[in-house]
Amino acid sequence: MNDTICALATAPGGALGIIRISGAQALEILSRIFTKDLTTAQPNTIHYGHIVENLAIQFPQVIDEVLVSVFRAPHSYTGEDSAEISCHGSSYILNKVLELLVKNGCRIANPGEYTMRAYLNGKLDLSQAEAVADLIASSNQATHQMAMSQLRGGISSKLSQLREQLLKLTSLLELELDFSDHEDLEFADRTELSNLANKIDNHITHLAHSFETGQAIKQGIPVAIVGKTNVGKSTLLNRLLKDDRAIVSDIHGTTRDTIEDTINIQGITFRFIDTAGIRQTTNEIEKIGINRTISAIRKSRIVLWVIDQEPTNEEINNIVQQAENKSVIVVCNKSDLNEYHHFTIVNFPLITISAKHNTNIGDLESAIYKAANIPTLTDTDVIVTNARHYDALIRAKEHLQRVIEGLNQQLSGDLLSEDLRLTLDTLSEITGGQITTNEVLGNIFKNFCVGK
Repeated sequence: MNDTICALATAPGGALGIIRISGAQALEILSRIFTKDLTTAQPNTIHYGHIVENLAIQFPQVIDEVLVSVFRAPHSYTGEDSAEISCHGSSYILNKVLELLVKNGCRIANPGEYTMRAYLNGKLDLSQAEAVADLIASSNQATHQMAMSQLRGGISSKLSQLREQLLKLTSLLELELDFSDHEDLEFADRTELSNLANKIDNHITHLAHSFETGQAIKQGIPVAIVGKTNVGKSTLLNRLLKDDRAIVSDIHGTTRDTIEDTINIQGITFRFIDTAGIRQTTNEIEKIGINRTISAIRKSRIVLWVIDQEPTNEEINNIVQQAENKSVIVVCNKSDLNEYHHFTIVNFPLITISAKHNTNIGDLESAIYKAANIPTLTDTDVIVTNARHYDALIRAKEHLQRVIEGLNQQLSGDLLSEDLRLTLDTLSEITGGQITTNEVLGNIFKNFCVGK
């Protein structure tokens, strides 16, 4: 970690490219190939000049005309002396600049090494470092908002509050252990401790429950489009996607496999799955498609049940059974051909559309967004989106449950104290306070690009 590192921080093919340098010798090495001495440059300044090869000779070869941004430790992304070279986007220029930097003492950064250094130098905690990757991968307003909240320390702040409360519990119990010779001495009121432990448990439970919503927003909310053959499911998918993604035909059983694609509705990503029409068939391939339809329903959060005529009681019972615990929207299609009389299907909302003529598709999108039941996110909301964080919260809750049970059973302070310490250590895994091996760090940072 004492090396000075360099890497391309922008995607190839653009008009401009940015090369990052970080480390104790960053400015010294850069000065060897730049037409200005940067070793005495003021922090947070930008310098115009040229990257050149063989600076020592009278007429060195100019590689590019660039701007260099200078940052001084500890006020940089990594907490080290750093610089960013803004070059033209030519792959030859960028590779040549990297080559010159390496020849003069840099090494190419490992994936995620910049953000790892930021973590190790105390610029970010571990949850914030992971938020950098989420921010880069954000594909809609909601995922961007969640990543920004975590990057600003939303989950860290919440865990810090829980940590202070847990430390209060632990310190009171361990103080009793220091005076264990006095059996009648009790510093911690057990009723107060029990109330505090239950309060902390509720906070942890709330955070853990937010993971389902976080995952849905991050990965896209799955929506299965189901119904009998030839009711217009594929036409509807094409309308929602605004693209001819699925084959449309009057022939029954055209769709024999699931077709999946995503769209953005009011800042949330939805994954639409067009499924094979459900009917009795002897075709083995179509049977496989129907089985996958049933599987898609089970995995979905929302089911669009497309019909082109009033369904029978048997059809209603089938969808109620297959889509149990799902949000079902009944889509009455082909309104240009059929006149739907007023009818209700249990508590399912009904939307009348014509997929062919694009009628009421906007109303259907609004109904889909409402069915997702996504809470309105604010800058202060903390939503858990990381499986590692969720796992730590569940394990912390298990330890804390033993504390609560122990308080109810009036167990001794030494037994309670051990489980409290385990709760603290488990929560600390989220922000990195208890990281002791490089293995955990490696698993987190290995999926970063080299420029981050």
